[in-house]
Amino acid sequence: MDVFEAIKIRQSVRAYDSKPIPKDLLLKILETAQLAPSAGNAQPWHFIVVSNKEKREKFAQARFAKFCSESPVIIVGCGDQNVSPKWYMVDVTIALEHIVLAATNEGLGTCWVGSFDENEVRATLNIPGNYRIVALLALGYPREKIDIMRGLLHLVRNRKNLEQIVSYEEFGKKTL
Repeated sequence: MDVFEAIKIRQSVRAYDSKPIPKDLLLKILETAQLAPSAGNAQPWHFIVVSNKEKREKFAQARFAKFCSESPVIIVGCGDQNVSPKWYMVDVTIALEHIVLAATNEGLGTCWVGSFDENEVRATLNIPGNYRIVALLALGYPREKIDIMRGLLHLVRNRKNLEQIVSYEEFGKKTL
């Protein structure tokens, strides 16, 4: 599959099969984060792969993160604010999106998780104070599930068309 196809078929997966992710596949996907660009090539990221069931269940206690308990892996994306105070968040986000697209290409599902208690995750995973937690990323093989809320949300909020989100040369100019 090419990258454009992966972008088109990617979706937020909130139901996972219990099948474990093979180590070599996980390493291949993580390597894409290593290859991501960063401001000044500072590479301020650190990724914590969490497969421990108790830890995943702890993260699933957050309001919008219930599915984290069934995802076989949670990747915690952290950024070193000392190494790149202005750009760590952007750099970690780019690297996490590389993981999302690589996972999609390999038939895995992902879901960005922004609903977490940073202090609780920090304490659970012994994350040093100079690192900020940017996001959690659920990762695993998708399980078929009827998701009524997703269907309703897409009926109410379709993707905006390019004319609504793109301007040329200045904001609001609609022609090239």
